[in-house]
Amino acid sequence: MSVVSKLERITVDEYLDGEERGDVRHEYVDGVIHAMVDASVRHNLVTGGLFSLLYRQLRGSSCYVFQSDMKVRVDQAFYYPDIVVTCGDLDPAARYLSDPVLIAEVLSPSTEAKDRLEKMVSYQSLPSLKEYLLVAQDKVLVEILRRIDTGWQIETCSYGDRLNLESVGVNVPVEAIYEDVMGQIA
Repeated sequence: MSVVSKLERITVDEYLDGEERGDVRHEYVDGVIHAMVDASVRHNLVTGGLFSLLYRQLRGSSCYVFQSDMKVRVDQAFYYPDIVVTCGDLDPAARYLSDPVLIAEVLSPSTEAKDRLEKMVSYQSLPSLKEYLLVAQDKVLVEILRRIDTGWQIETCSYGDRLNLESVGVNVPVEAIYEDVMGQIA
């Protein structure tokens, strides 16, 4: 026998209120919430490496970098990117960002397809977004999707390359992201 369940939808305000009060983070897409999955130690170390690198480079500028706990709003969706950078004035009471210039997702087996498809398409619809990074955690590899006049181009950086983030004026060796995991990856 088959079972039919009704998919309950909630409003944006209900979602935001629930996130503020709850212990578990959720992403929200068109009224439906999805619990966030746990991240591995390696995922956290790679994310931390990228955050630390960006934080050091951007400190004192008009750009701000956030790690994992800051939501980004894209129309009727809210996502928690691994790293998000916004530039300009900030509202200290803001519960989400809607004008990032750079977003990075560290790829995990359980999230890679969503990062490469749903999130990529959603993020690229943001007029402010200049670069979207897909960062491998099992090898030294960063894919930069960069907005250009005619659409988007992709640049792949690996060991020995420099990571040139035009959106925020950062240019560093790509392996700097991976310092804490270099002995564990290919």
